[in-house]
Amino acid sequence: MSDKIIPPPLKPGDLLRVIAPSGCLREMTAFERGVEVWRSQGYQVEIIPEIDDKWGYLAGKDEARRQHLADAWKDPECRGILCARGGFGSTRLLEAWDWGGNISHPKWLIGFSDITALLWSLARTGVVGVHAPVLTTISNEPEWSKQRLFDYVEGKQIPPLEGSGWGGGVATGILLPGNLTVATHLLGTSHQPSLEGVILAFEDVMEAPYRIDRMLTQWRMNGALSQVGGIALGSFTGCEPPANVPSFSVEEVLRDRLGDLGIPIVSNLPFGHEAPNAALPVGVEVTLDGDKGVLDIH
Repeated sequence: MSDKIIPPPLKPGDLLRVIAPSGCLREMTAFERGVEVWRSQGYQVEIIPEIDDKWGYLAGKDEARRQHLADAWKDPECRGILCARGGFGSTRLLEAWDWGGNISHPKWLIGFSDITALLWSLARTGVVGVHAPVLTTISNEPEWSKQRLFDYVEGKQIPPLEGSGWGGGVATGILLPGNLTVATHLLGTSHQPSLEGVILAFEDVMEAPYRIDRMLTQWRMNGALSQVGGIALGSFTGCEPPANVPSFSVEEVLRDRLGDLGIPIVSNLPFGHEAPNAALPVGVEVTLDGDKGVLDIH
């Protein structure tokens, strides 16, 4: 990963562009509430006219969604990119995508879930993004979580997050937060960031324990987990097995697949698909204390 480039702090009055790089909007109410959350902070929020386009489960054809991302990324007036929702589709944009060698106008990219693919790809260039609520989810966040996001992009310090420490000591490294499923499908591609010494921060939604097991086993077998310095775990929403089906719990799977790595691990951190989804920068240095259960952003 290159030396980090933190986009200039946002301030009220700045122009933010709304794009839908992944799944199509299924209804507009939550989306409109999310737009209002940002506007109420004093930001100009510009929504692309094609925001409610649909092509199957995608928010329009790849070429169109890729162009919307490119237009927002290259526009010097645009200071931040707000993603409408997750779903699936941002990985498809990366098949023919280059952030540009000269990052002349770095700007904030804000989203989570499927947006993990864009955030991790951007991190390879050294530009810091934010793993944080999308427009369809932000209005459900508690006030402290919204304020944490605004504080971070406005250049203020954000407090540590506290969870359950599994031991393993203390590690410092570059933070790569994301959705486990999306991140797993970046392994071995040209958009996978370096994993050497990083602190991974994973969450997921609606994945059965055996699927979590399968993904983490892939991380183990391809050597990815042997490279990382620590692992932070957020919420795994809707990942418990159905009643009366023989299964491990998702916590048992996580402990089985991660507990023998000999690195700091902290679980039950307040980020993921279930509010609160605390904002986490992508590509900055953090310290993970597996004994005290604390993730500290530098």
